[in-house]
Amino acid sequence: MEWVETTGRTVAAALDVALDTLGVDEDEVEFEVLEEPRGGLLGRREARIRARVRPISREKPGERRPRARRTRPGEARGREGGRGAGRRGRAGGARARSSGDEAAVATAAEAERSRPRRRRGGSSGAGREARGDEETREEPVSEVPVEDQAREAETFTRGLIEAFGAAATVAVTIDEEGGVLVDVTGQDLGLLVGPRGATLQAIEELVRTVVQRRTEGRGARINVDVAGYRAKRREALARFAEELADKVRETGRDQALEPMPPADRKVVHDTIAALDGVTTASEGEEPHRRVVVRPG
Repeated sequence: MEWVETTGRTVAAALDVALDTLGVDEDEVEFEVLEEPRGGLLGRREARIRARVRPISREKPGERRPRARRTRPGEARGREGGRGAGRRGRAGGARARSSGDEAAVATAAEAERSRPRRRRGGSSGAGREARGDEETREEPVSEVPVEDQAREAETFTRGLIEAFGAAATVAVTIDEEGGVLVDVTGQDLGLLVGPRGATLQAIEELVRTVVQRRTEGRGARINVDVAGYRAKRREALARFAEELADKVRETGRDQALEPMPPADRKVVHDTIAALDGVTTASEGEEPHRRVVVRPG
């Protein structure tokens, strides 16, 4: 995956733009701060970062070896501090809140997330600036082949589906960029999707967390789909975005959508970008961040 460069009034704002551009959550990216925001007599300079979807290892088990990692003073931006800590719970706003099976899945996801997790390396441009003496530390990084992670995701998902008592099949594929798609198909699977996809979101987060814990490595980008729900939602969002664009052009007024996860916001951004006379921007903080369509 190629790097994208974004800017914002703060590093956090620049990272939000990057997440919208890539259509992923923060725990699926690595980023570097190229320029910190600064104010001065000649005006304010915005923060500038570059980010990309975290690459996936395809090493065979016998080829794993420790890698040296240089740690610099001030390098801790990313998932462990600041914004990253708040983003771990972003799916909570979309999680099913009803009783029964949906609530049970959400509770299980919360319990998994609250347990201690292995620190995974992120990158931060803060260490690029000279800050005195540097400290070098050798830290082994476990690289687990994406094929192993795919098998773990398939095994866990099968067990989860059986616990629901659903008659469904589970298939796993690995895309060209090393992402894992767990596809659940069958009849009468609405229980696994939940209202507005809330249960599906909780299942996906739970599968990701369990795979990361079991492999103890850099987790792959894992997505779960049930009965083609995500593909249908992308199509519906694209149609809705086109209708909203027509309304914005007619009225000349901004139109704000409901809060959405990064993947859904990316669909809206991409759809509007292909149309004339309208532009988009994201506003707010997770989990209430939303897309605004504007004349332009």
